[in-house]
This record gives sequence, C-alpha cells and structure tokens, in this order.
Amino acid sequence: MEKNWSLQTERLTLREMTERDFGDLCKMLYDPLVMYAYEHAFSEEEARSWLRNQLRRYGEDGFGLWAVIRNADGCMIGQCGITWQDWNGRRVPEIGYLFSRAYWHNGYAIEAASACRRYAFERLHFPAVYSIIRENNLPSRRVAERNGMEPCGTMLKHYYGMEMPHIIYGVRNPALK
Repeated sequence: MEKNWSLQTERLTLREMTERDFGDLCKMLYDPLVMYAYEHAFSEEEARSWLRNQLRRYGEDGFGLWAVIRNADGCMIGQCGITWQDWNGRRVPEIGYLFSRAYWHNGYAIEAASACRRYAFERLHFPAVYSIIRENNLPSRRVAERNGMEPCGTMLKHYYGMEMPHIIYGVRNPALK
C-alpha cells in the first residue's frame, strides 16, 4: 500500500491506524456497550494487542481494520476494513466495523463498509467478501444487509470459554459474475 494511503467517502476518511491512534482506539475497546459482541470491554493489553495486530496486517496483507476519521472535524469515530478470517477452514476476506457509541445511528458504519466493499472488489479484485457477525448483533447484521450481503452460512466461534453462534453474510463481486 502506498504511503499516506486513504479511502475517501463523502463524510469519512479511512486510513491506516498508527500508535498515535491508541487513545481513540481505547475509547471504543474499553466501552462494554461497544464491545458487547465480544462479551467484555478490553484491557489495556488487549487493546495494545489489537493495534499491533492491525499494524501487522497492514504490513503482511496490505489491509486491515482502518481508522475511520470524520472529515468534518478530524475525529476518529471508529474502525472499519478488511481482514482475513477463518470460516470453517476457509480463509475469507471479511469486512468488519466497530464504532464509538457516540457515533452510532448516523449511517457511518454503512458508509465505511460500502467503501470497503468497493475497495475489495475494484482494487483487490476479491471474488466475494463476507461479514462474520454474532447472531445476536442485530445492528451489525443490518449494516451487512444494507451493504448488499445475504446470509450464506453459519459458524460457532469459541471465545473466552463461550460458544458464540455467528452468521456469515456474503456478496459476490458483480464484475466477476
């Protein structure tokens, strides 16, 4: 990925996170309501590991979860991007998103996720993209549906000693049909 890369939408800029974003990232990861699909707010070490993992992904994959910056004021309001995920033994590109609670219900998640879908198809030429969403995470499911995705499978994730049912949403690249 080129230096100073960013993905632009009408209201948002998506760019690689840096160590300078750690404080804003923690506002999301420390909030138990934001992290309800994970069943717990993250500790500082979990948050540092999360950021290190994104930085690793940028270097290894050329993409990851990106900082979502609101153009109007330059605030980091969330993260959204593409990561490789395991779906029952298959490695698939997933569009994931997580936003600070103060910015919920403003259309930012679908705006960012749609930009990631276009990027995945137009620049990365993926044949399909997916969103792997916890079954009870209705707001994220609605974002996936608004992003043109349909349920195409299920899986059970084991996390913190719990079994968490997930629904796999997917959409095929229309240019490759």
